Amino acid sequence: MSKALDIDSTDTSRRPADPAARAGQLREQIERANRLYYEQDTPEISDADWDALFHELVQLEEEHPELRTPDSPTQRVGGAPSVQLAEVRHSTPMLSLNNAFSFDDLRAFDTRVRRLLADDDVRFVTELKIDGLAVSVRYERGHFVQGATRGDGTTGEDVTANLRTIESIPKRLKKPVDVLVRGEVFMPKAEFARINAEREETGLPLYANPRNSGAGSLRQIDPQVTASRRLAAWFYVLLGVEGVTTQQQALDRLVELGLPVEPNRKAGLDMDGVVAFIETWHEPRHDLPYETDGVVIKVDRLEQQQRLGMVSRAPRWAVAYKYPPEQVETRVEDIVPYVGRTGTLTPVAHLTPVKVAGSTVARATLHNLDEVRRKDVRIGDQVVLHKAGDVIPEIVRPITERRTGDEREFEMPATCPVCDTPVAHDENAVRHYCPNLACPARVGQEFGHFVGRGAMDIEGAGWKVLVQLLDRGLVKRRGDFFRLSVEQLESLDRFARKSAENLHASIQRARVRPLFRIINGLGIPQVGEQTAIDMATWIAQSWPPRDTEPMGGRDGWLQRVAGHLRTVSVEEFEAIPGVGPTVAAALGRWFSDPVTAGALDDLADAGVEPERPAPTVITAGEGPLSGKSVVVTGTLAGFDRQSAEEAIRAAGGKASGSVSRKTDFVVAGENAGSKLAKAQELGIPILDEDGFRSLLQTGSPD
Repeated sequence: MSKALDIDSTDTSRRPADPAARAGQLREQIERANRLYYEQDTPEISDADWDALFHELVQLEEEHPELRTPDSPTQRVGGAPSVQLAEVRHSTPMLSLNNAFSFDDLRAFDTRVRRLLADDDVRFVTELKIDGLAVSVRYERGHFVQGATRGDGTTGEDVTANLRTIESIPKRLKKPVDVLVRGEVFMPKAEFARINAEREETGLPLYANPRNSGAGSLRQIDPQVTASRRLAAWFYVLLGVEGVTTQQQALDRLVELGLPVEPNRKAGLDMDGVVAFIETWHEPRHDLPYETDGVVIKVDRLEQQQRLGMVSRAPRWAVAYKYPPEQVETRVEDIVPYVGRTGTLTPVAHLTPVKVAGSTVARATLHNLDEVRRKDVRIGDQVVLHKAGDVIPEIVRPITERRTGDEREFEMPATCPVCDTPVAHDENAVRHYCPNLACPARVGQEFGHFVGRGAMDIEGAGWKVLVQLLDRGLVKRRGDFFRLSVEQLESLDRFARKSAENLHASIQRARVRPLFRIINGLGIPQVGEQTAIDMATWIAQSWPPRDTEPMGGRDGWLQRVAGHLRTVSVEEFEAIPGVGPTVAAALGRWFSDPVTAGALDDLADAGVEPERPAPTVITAGEGPLSGKSVVVTGTLAGFDRQSAEEAIRAAGGKASGSVSRKTDFVVAGENAGSKLAKAQELGIPILDEDGFRSLLQTGSPD
């Protein structure tokens, strides 16, 4: 048996002197963690830490039943639905699962099941546990009609429009049946890494893990945001179909209907077989393109499941085995700044190669100089390393007690390591960057971003192809990609006629893209995917395309938009919903700089055109917050940051990212920082959550 799997979760040698006080403390910690995890998708503790808190509370309540209350986290599922999404009442509750942390826990589960059934004929099904957001989808006569999140297990959020954007969820089943299916929506590892890389380049905070970034993407007000994140789904529950007597049959029937089912499962197992399955997947799970954090074990026969029933928040017939978090030690050999597509200098730790979560790691980003200082990571340090979200290598902390005195602090260089241009420092974005727009490192990365997914998505234009195109001078501007001939592509190394024709065809398909992807592909500093979506909506509202106007070309809509953008002031950019002063300044520089201002004109000239129809025009400035500027800071119980800002815009107001004398209200939640202090200094009205809700409804906090 692997030592990494052999966790003792039954230690009862230490118990608090005051169980009631400890239970209260645990409930408070778990409630806060649940609120951040389920409702705001911004966790502050790891899954392993939450599991430890919850397990301790369960043990306390078992030893002291008088402490168990109906509102205890051990008696409830998930979190409350968002106030920004319509509610859906589940016809059958969506339960959570109890966790097992050791093989002893699993054998105890096996013993309980057999004792309750008084039957030795028990077989289990094992399924890899997907770390995503649980959803319920209803089909009528085979047609997708409604989708909802789990919410609190009884009432979820209506996310029908968002689920429709997920390609792996069929809009029509292979058979015209009425059925309710349940499963997990998740963000693939590659998509998580792509989005975080983009956020890091634009100075935005990184997502903690694929589960929370996937959950936040699904619970958007705007389905276009969800669509841009390329989520996926697996299903594992089937309700409303006759003739199904086992979980294995249910999974097979889901496949027959055309629904995606995670393929790595096994049926007909006793507990020894379950343990073998868990050990088999301990390492290989890291190679899967999606995150798994354990194995779900279910009693196979549905009749036995019904007899076993449920207790509080979870069924008696299933349990989730959680793999232990994996951390390793290694040494920081050097810290080297890398230049990205927006010129950002990102310090990257070069590590003594070490295997963690299934792969050998030799590099770990440290994001920025402030992060290096906050963690106090030094060259020569022994450090603890893990993979954030089982994907991105991350230094957890230095092992300071092992320092010898030879360790060195990292200093950001004064000049760009690629082109020697003096490095600039953007204090608001905690960002050091090379301002030279012609820096070779910037140009290569910018063009790689332009052809990549999330932008023009030119299949086949990988890094090796891109380097050749740049080195040979075949591509000097973004529009040049669309001027390439088959013969020019055929001249590239390792390119035959067929491969050249395939790439040329891929380029032609990429000529028509949504406007927000074209804007995102420009690689404007501080402008990520969400800001590109906000800009595209604002552009369509400000200068809607005429009915007979072509979308591309020298006299088309894109060319007209490019001309308008060159005349927009920084103040006008800041009026775009979701755009703050830092982003507005970056937009002003981009569209006024002779080196970059003509990028959209060049694309229009090359035949690139936004998809028609353009985004729906929404009348701005109407509603209870018309003409008001509102800043949100800190953590609100019923909102995440994005949903709060969307609510402000929906009420006709402006959601600003910074506090100034023009700010009308500041909404301050828990852990509000410098924005709250500045609001107090300027005498701006400060609202709590209740005041914010009143403001949204009436335009007044009272």
